[in-house]
Amino acid sequence: MVGVRVEMPSNQPIVLLREVGGERYLPIWIGAMEATAIAFAQQGITPERPMTHDLFRDVLGALGATLEQVQITEMRNSTYYAELVFAGGIRVSSRPSDSIALALRTGTRIFAAEPLLDEVGIVIAESSDDQQEDEVEKFREFLDQVSPEDFSG
Repeated sequence: MVGVRVEMPSNQPIVLLREVGGERYLPIWIGAMEATAIAFAQQGITPERPMTHDLFRDVLGALGATLEQVQITEMRNSTYYAELVFAGGIRVSSRPSDSIALALRTGTRIFAAEPLLDEVGIVIAESSDDQQEDEVEKFREFLDQVSPEDFSG
């Protein structure tokens, strides 16, 4: 995971997932509340009262359920889909933003389907630190100009 940032000029939050051991990034536009929940988890901020994702984590723990992985499965009509995968192969459909927020709170790995990465993943070449920073800056400039509608297929 790279993190959450706000896309300009639409002022819409976007979360960037980075392929482990690869060069592709998966940009997912999310809501402001979900962006806050993800940012809190990334920064280790614990609110005075549990947020919904904290509550869900606590309920899972109380029930002895284990979230084994989060899978970002596909994009249809410019909308991403995800599944929570529990012990025993139980799968529950979820919004990617909620899945990511929960995964960060439970230490669960996040996976994206290979066909999805092939379809909408964006490649940033890995090389020296200076070149990588240049590529990341180019990617940020790209994000400033792209909209969710650009990914409808």
